[in-house]
Order: sequence, then structure tokens, then C-alpha cells
Amino acid sequence: MSDNLAAESWGSTQITVQTFSYRWTISNFSFCLEGMREAIESATFSSGANDKLQWLLKVHANGSDEDSKDYLSVHLVLLRCPKSPVWAKFHFWIINAEGEKCQGLWSQIVFRFVPGKGRGFKKFILRDFLLSQAERLLPKNRLTLLCEVYIVQDSCSIPRQNTTSAIKVPSCSLMDDLGALWKNSLFTDCCLLVSGQEFWAHKAILAARSPVFRAMFEHELEEGQKNRVEIKDLEPQVFKEMMGFIYTGKAPNLHTMATGVLAAADRYGLECLKSMCEVAICRDLSVENAAHTLILADLHSAEQLKMKALDFITVHASEVFETSGWKVMVDFHPHLLAEAFHALASAQRPFLEPPLKRPKR
Repeated sequence: MSDNLAAESWGSTQITVQTFSYRWTISNFSFCLEGMREAIESATFSSGANDKLQWLLKVHANGSDEDSKDYLSVHLVLLRCPKSPVWAKFHFWIINAEGEKCQGLWSQIVFRFVPGKGRGFKKFILRDFLLSQAERLLPKNRLTLLCEVYIVQDSCSIPRQNTTSAIKVPSCSLMDDLGALWKNSLFTDCCLLVSGQEFWAHKAILAARSPVFRAMFEHELEEGQKNRVEIKDLEPQVFKEMMGFIYTGKAPNLHTMATGVLAAADRYGLECLKSMCEVAICRDLSVENAAHTLILADLHSAEQLKMKALDFITVHASEVFETSGWKVMVDFHPHLLAEAFHALASAQRPFLEPPLKRPKR
């Protein structure tokens, strides 16, 4: 039974959202990290001279409760408003030494604010990580936060007269359609041989998505002439995940095979899939696998993953040094050992170097 989409009249509702930001710098911030439990409050601020809403920011340098004691907690607090409640979203960042926004967190929903009530992030950033990156995140012992606020204001409904029947536009099914070509081996023109298994695919799609496949089919290579490509050193399940991404842009099983798919993505020049693998591997970073992850990232030129692994090792150095993965790195990847110690030295330098002496006048 089809829907009757005709209507005699129609309308629209316009919702106004006001956006403003507040930048707050706390000097001598290291003193706040030494067991201080009281909240640090900013000055009162608003979006403009005529705005009757008043706000402030709060920072708990050692967490706002027992659960967050190892973190920096940040909150946006509504102090005064003529009408209650106020509905708003917010975004917190740290401004680094280069003046750039980093370490941002965004509220996932629109929150209901009433006077005296704060909303924010109890676990905004791990305190040990903040200290390990002090040169970049706490330049001159100052913490600078930027908070952007998005306030839902008035709504206006506009009735309109219908002039034509409503037309329903179906959602685009391109990814599903291409996925069906791969899944059902429809109209294929090349064969990919993986560990003795044959997979049929489409040269045009492979060439459009991968520069490595494009080179195979463009030039007078044996693969291009015979329409048959042998894929070596790749597990069939990993290959299927990679091919699913090539056809649909999705890789639903990365959580179980990200390491193998990272190698495949690097080999075939699939940069987006490679980044997705880096994100998946980062989620499972631990003391036990940190050194192995650093080796893996270096092997496949995964620079984002490499930086995350170095940051993790910097924070958990004493524990990582005792793992078997670290011993493997020491024996077979000495250049990574040098990079890890350089990162550790850079993180500790602000706390190890004595203050500069002023010249006598």
C-alpha cells in the first residue's frame, strides 16, 4: 500500500541558534594540580552587552569526584537568566602553544540549563597526559581553555499553502548497490586469487579506489593482460574486509582484524581505510601492546598511530619497559628506541630544567 503524500497545506519552523565563545587562561596552573580540590572559577561572561544570560566556567584540576580524580574536569555553569530553562550545547578545547585548538570534546546532546546548574566533562583530559605534554599544552605554566556555546533561542512557525503534491525522494542506495555487485559477483571482469581462493571483482571499481590496482590495470603488466591478480601474504578474511571497504566505504569488522587490515590498506594505498584502522588500534592501546603498536605504525607509515603510541609510552614508560614487546623493539628496532626516549625527554624537560636566571643589573 503506497502512502498518499498529497496535502492541502504545509509549513516550516525556523529555530534560531545563537553561538558565542569564551577564552579563559589560568596562570601558574601547576600549583592547582598539587592536591587542590576546590573548583577554579572564571569571570562571569555573556554573549554580548545586551545579553541577559550570564555564565562562568569551572575547572577542577584534580577531578570533580572520586571517579574523576585522575582527570581535569571542566564545566559550563549558567548563573542568571530571565527565563528558565535554557537549552544549549557546548564545545571545550585546550589552546596549545601554537595558538591552535586541540584535545576538544563536544556535548553529544542539547542540555537543559537552570541557574546554578553546570554541565560539562568530568573526564576532560587525563592529568598525567596533560603533564607529559606540558611544553605544548601548558606553555609558560598556563592553561588556556576555549568554550563555544550554542544556545537554542526562539522558534518561528510559518504556515504555507501547498501548491503541488509532496514528492518523496528515496535515500541514495549507491553503496548498497555497489556492495551487491561485489557480494553476488555480478558482471565481474577480473579474478583475484588469495590463498587458493578465487574472488571475482570489477577492474574499473578497483582502479577508481586504489592507485595500486590502477597501476596494475593501466600498464602492460601481466595482471592487466590476463585479468587475473594473485594476492600474496594476505589472509582471505582480511582481503574480504578490504574489498568490502573498496565497494561500500565500510569496514564493520575492524575491531577484530585492524592490524591485518592496516597492512593491506597500506599496501594498496587506501588512506581512508588506513586511518580507520589507526583509530581502531588506538582504542585497544595498552601497556602490553604499546611497543608492538609503535613497531606496527612505523612499519606501515601510520604517523597518527605512531604519535599516539609514543604519547602512551611516554605516560606509562616504567610499565612498558618491562614488556616483551619493548625487548623486541630494543633488539630489532633501535631507531624506534631512540624516538621513544626523545619523546620521553621532551615530555619531562619542562620539569627537569632549572629556571633561567635573570642577569644582574
